[in-house]
Amino acid sequence: MSDDRDDVRLDSAGFDTAGLVTGEAIALEIPVTSFVLRAAGAIIDLVAEFLLALGLFYLVFVLAGDGGLDPAATAAVAIAALVLSIVLVPVAVETATRGRSLGKLAVGARVVRDDGGAIGFRHALVRGLTGVLEIVMTAGGLAAVVGLLSRRSRRLGDVLAGTHSQLERVPAAPPLVVEVPAPLAGWATTADVARLPDALARRLAQFLRQRSGMTEPSRSQLARSLAQEAAAFVSPLPAAPAEDFLLAVAALRRRREERALELVDRRMSRLAPVLADAPRGFPVREAPRAPRGAPAAPGAPAPQDAQADGGSR
Repeated sequence: MSDDRDDVRLDSAGFDTAGLVTGEAIALEIPVTSFVLRAAGAIIDLVAEFLLALGLFYLVFVLAGDGGLDPAATAAVAIAALVLSIVLVPVAVETATRGRSLGKLAVGARVVRDDGGAIGFRHALVRGLTGVLEIVMTAGGLAAVVGLLSRRSRRLGDVLAGTHSQLERVPAAPPLVVEVPAPLAGWATTADVARLPDALARRLAQFLRQRSGMTEPSRSQLARSLAQEAAAFVSPLPAAPAEDFLLAVAALRRRREERALELVDRRMSRLAPVLADAPRGFPVREAPRAPRGAPAAPGAPAPQDAQADGGSR
């Protein structure tokens, strides 16, 4: 049950809890584009395609009005202009920009493969051809239904092409600065807080950042769940509310990590002269002297015989 609640919190924050596992078996949290942002980007793209088609149709009608095209050729050129504006140009733009378009650029999104890599022509072509059915022919209704039912707001073209929309314009998370609550100050002087697992530390930090926007029942329930998981890494356990306990654990872990980083910096500063110096016993080679009469290199000391001649004069 606690994992389900945590997944709900991560989903509300815009993260894909299914994650992305790299070739080194490292699970990554990828921020996916929400349904609202995808809809806004699609509307911008549709407006741009409509304006492009309108301009092409205007050119076709101008040519037809001048008598340069017969009715059959006019219809063929108009169909070609429509295909160019709603299929070929979007596919070419997504291929050239590796998953970007005017609408995606406006909302800060990019289409990527399911493994996190950049899309190619094949992916853009499948998305473009499917978009004619689910966006143009159904006025976006089919894409909206599939996107609402998908966990990552994927439309039908994404499912067929093996892609999804990744949010690139993610605001930087503010630094989490917490202090030990006053009732636990005495306990903090003797408490031992071990290193938390990465998943637990991440959920703990997200809870402390988002707790002000939670309703009281879910806030207390999630705090108790996180406190039960963190209790296995804390000794001794204090008699305190779950939220105060989590604040104290986060503050103590932050202090310990800061001390560890300071220790590493001091060690590296002591080793810096040794690392920059030449190895012991390594011969120091002098720069070769320039032949007599040749101009000396800039900044090189004057030859001793020239100094002696100058001194004798």
